[in-house]
Amino acid sequence: MKKIKWNDVRLVLMLGAVIFLFSFSSKRNESRKLKKVEIKFADTEAFITQDKVNKLLIQNYGSVTGIRKDRLDLNNVEKSLDKDPMIDKAEVFATVDGRLEAVVRQRRPIARIYKGGNSYYIDDKGRTMPLSDNYTARVPLVTGEIDSTEKDKLHKLLKYINDDDFLKKNIIGIEVYPTGGLRMLSRNYDFDIVFGRPINIEKKFNNYKAFLQDAVRDTLIENYKTINLKFTQQVVCTKK
Repeated sequence: MKKIKWNDVRLVLMLGAVIFLFSFSSKRNESRKLKKVEIKFADTEAFITQDKVNKLLIQNYGSVTGIRKDRLDLNNVEKSLDKDPMIDKAEVFATVDGRLEAVVRQRRPIARIYKGGNSYYIDDKGRTMPLSDNYTARVPLVTGEIDSTEKDKLHKLLKYINDDDFLKKNIIGIEVYPTGGLRMLSRNYDFDIVFGRPINIEKKFNNYKAFLQDAVRDTLIENYKTINLKFTQQVVCTKK
């Protein structure tokens, strides 16, 4: 007859107890009701408010608090928030102590379009985005014959400006001509920037930055009326 190994028996019993307690606590945790909703924003802008996010949750699920954790489909909650035109992505999860947390990342506008009396934003992914009642983004205003230029090329140019710290602060307006060419306005100077079509973007802006360095050094910057960047090999200026 084999001798019972009590150490092995104790180990099996302890393992069984751990599994039982884990299953019990998990089941109990799932059956808990949500007590509170917390909304956090991943960015500093405020195109949408906490109150608006709360209303979106209420519209889709009624009162979220009081629902059992295991009966709330978090994926559907995220999808319902993602449908809002101000929200880029929402991540929702329930905590052990009964809180529903939503981390909201808002869309990032890179330009404001004024077209046919209507005004809206274009975000960094090229999607249209309505204006917000709560916050106004400091982005270039695009006017003129917007349909005369290719949307993809215009978006590429707008994103290039937004991603460049100097240009983002310097370029405040863009007018689209019927020919598809662009005229830009500077925040700091009174001249017009004739950009031409949105092609050779990097080369043209590098020429512009080099011109500014030389013009500021020579204290001639206030004498210019137009800065023409259409020709990638040179910058052509017109004086007042």
